[in-house]
Parts: sequence; C-alpha cells; structure tokens
Amino acid sequence: MASIDLDKMLDKAWADKTLPEILAAPVSALKGVSDRDGELLQEAFGVRTVADLADLKYTRWAQALAVLGASAK
Repeated sequence: MASIDLDKMLDKAWADKTLPEILAAPVSALKGVSDRDGELLQEAFGVRTVADLADLKYTRWAQALAVLGASAK
C-alpha cells in the first residue's frame, strides 16, 4: 500500500481529516491554494471542492499529458 504525506499537500487545518472530508473540502485546503484562488476556480470552472478539482477535465488532460511526456523521455 502506498503512503502519502498529507502534511505536504494540505493546510495544517486539514491534515488530520478523513479522506471523505478532504475531498469535500474547499480547494483552499490544498497547500499553496489561497481562498482567492478557490474563488477564481469556482468562477471559471465551477470547482468548489478538492474532488471537483480532481474531476475537472482540464486537470485530467494535464495529468495525461504529463504522463505521456514522462514516458517519452
């Protein structure tokens, strides 16, 4: 089973939450994402939660391109 250091990904207030709580959290729960960034994501793409961001087609496209780029090296 893989281990992930949530402290590196999440603001301190969210690091001890359950995965369902984190997925339902606002995107500003992610370390480095401000409340304003969250507002802009909501205005532009309707993204309100961490799960919404993960499901955003543009996020998935970027991830796929990154994988393709890494395998091309």
